[in-house]
Amino acid sequence: MLFLQSWMRYSLVWILCCCCLPLILLAVPMPPKGAGATNHVCKLEKNYFQQPYIRNRTYTLAKEARLLDQDTENRFIGQQLYVNIKETNRCYVMKSVLEIIVKEVLCDLKYKNPQIHDVIHFLEFLKSKLCGCKFSGNLEHAEKNLAEMKNRMKQLGENGKNKAIGELDLLFDYMEDACIEGPKRGGHKKNH
Repeated sequence: MLFLQSWMRYSLVWILCCCCLPLILLAVPMPPKGAGATNHVCKLEKNYFQQPYIRNRTYTLAKEARLLDQDTENRFIGQQLYVNIKETNRCYVMKSVLEIIVKEVLCDLKYKNPQIHDVIHFLEFLKSKLCGCKFSGNLEHAEKNLAEMKNRMKQLGENGKNKAIGELDLLFDYMEDACIEGPKRGGHKKNH
């Protein structure tokens, strides 16, 4: 009888361990894949950039604005924005550039092109998706790079706005490269 009671106790413990332990382990939340390595709020879905309609509108608008751009010395959107910036913070930098372009160029625009409204709507959409994007680390270098861009734009006045619109295709490409998860497009080989 004692043997039977002991055997039943051990069997019950064995059953509880084999059946309940996996259920308990499944109930414990796991950290997200790559936790701590990247800021997932600073990511966009790749399909946002794969819409031919909006890509064509953005590139056409930029091409038309470049025809009006008389300054060939300056470039607002380029690798200079990433000087002393970790790759994991590049999306934040591009989000900040996007905010500057939307707020200081596109919202106060006298440019008469029907495509501009679709592009503004798309850029506002991207901006809303990145609203929680935060910089990790010291913001000093990013703020300096962005301030230099804004200062050059202000110095150029109306031509600075034309130049910013003429670089919307670059903004589109840099946003795609900096903010999507997974394999990147492969770099920027555009010359203006």
